[in-house]
Amino acid sequence: MIVAANLKTNLTREKTIKYIKEVESFLNKNSISQEVLVFPAISNLNLHVGKVIVGAQNAYPAINGAFTGEIGYEQLEEFAIKTILIGHSERRHIIGETQDELVQKFIFYKNLGFKIVYCVGEPLEIREAGFEKMMDYISKQYEGIDTSYENLIIAYEPVWAIGTGLTPTSEDIVAIHKELKKRSTAPLLYGGSVKVTNAAEVLTLDGVDGILVGSAALYAEHFCTMCEYAQALEK
Repeated sequence: MIVAANLKTNLTREKTIKYIKEVESFLNKNSISQEVLVFPAISNLNLHVGKVIVGAQNAYPAINGAFTGEIGYEQLEEFAIKTILIGHSERRHIIGETQDELVQKFIFYKNLGFKIVYCVGEPLEIREAGFEKMMDYISKQYEGIDTSYENLIIAYEPVWAIGTGLTPTSEDIVAIHKELKKRSTAPLLYGGSVKVTNAAEVLTLDGVDGILVGSAALYAEHFCTMCEYAQALEK
């Protein structure tokens, strides 16, 4: 089981350092062996050695250069960051990243041996068009991606469920994960309004190898509880 926190554009540098220390302390105190990833805001990246794996929410596919407002591998290397989130729906639908741009990032950071958490998912209008059209839409997000990459983790996040409090039914999650498992043997996480009150149930569903948590992970105590749920399923 993999438990990941996407902190998005939240928390200050000081609060993020405190957050990661709190999670690290909890993992050690409770002998939690699950893979735990935390993706802070870019300005809050810091060197961390321990059970918590710190990753970048985004980076430009370059070592460095004239790319105003971006960071590259050189900036990640300073803090020993070797994990990156690519293709999150907010990057696709708010920032406007295209599939071609995401593929460029994927190839660049794959060649550097990064652990890549690659996100796929559908907006509400696609979901309402039916299961077949929904899967066709999601399949296009796999184009150009090496689905056999050994350091790949895929996260399925229904766009309409992110930050809304809405979630697909357990049956829907199982059905979608079953289909996505045919496209890659990489671990498959579920994201989309995962919170401390439903995480335990989601983690037990067939085809779910972990969770990617957004706003509900901002409270370290809640995130730690989700890590504990994942650990319990391994016993």
